Amino acid sequence: MFDWGALELLSVTSLTSEINMRLLRLAALYTALALGANASATTSFADPALEALREGGMKKLIFHAEPKPVSDAVFLHEDGSEITLADLAGKYTVLNFWATWCAPCRHEMPSLNALGNEFNGDTFQVVTIATGRNKPAAIDRFFDEAEIDVLPKHTDAKQTLARGMAVLGLPITVILDPDGQEIARLRGDADWYSDSARAIVAAMIAPPES
Repeated sequence: MFDWGALELLSVTSLTSEINMRLLRLAALYTALALGANASATTSFADPALEALREGGMKKLIFHAEPKPVSDAVFLHEDGSEITLADLAGKYTVLNFWATWCAPCRHEMPSLNALGNEFNGDTFQVVTIATGRNKPAAIDRFFDEAEIDVLPKHTDAKQTLARGMAVLGLPITVILDPDGQEIARLRGDADWYSDSARAIVAAMIAPPES
């Protein structure tokens, strides 16, 4: 005689197991989605107000979620002395890696100069470093032709600093906070005297509200 009760019990047990498996799969999916959301959150901008100011070419400016340490490699000051990025601490610094043979670098340099003319002071500076092979005469000639009058002619001939800062391709511009840590990076050229760039700098150096 067929045991219908046993069959019913077996069916209920199988159904319960299937439901439990579905619940486990849903829980795993939820966990994965939650972890993905958290991972995305870690790449969000440190300051949403600065993110909102990025327009046009400045959309390429990426603010890090956390400040990053910088290289301690030595490079040459325009006066020939050896310095490191630690010597730039104390101000917000727009640090531009460029070369005389780099067309995009030459294209954006006047806008960096204009930015420096407006904002250089006790809390802000624009610093340019020619990396790789750049003849001093070529740097002088370009600065004269482009009427660059407030940017330094620092050099990194052996690219030691560039490698330490993961500068792959030119131009690369990073922003350092007053503690000397990297807080943002832009790959490629940009109009650094655009309304967006000027608004970002003004917001960074503005005194905190009391």
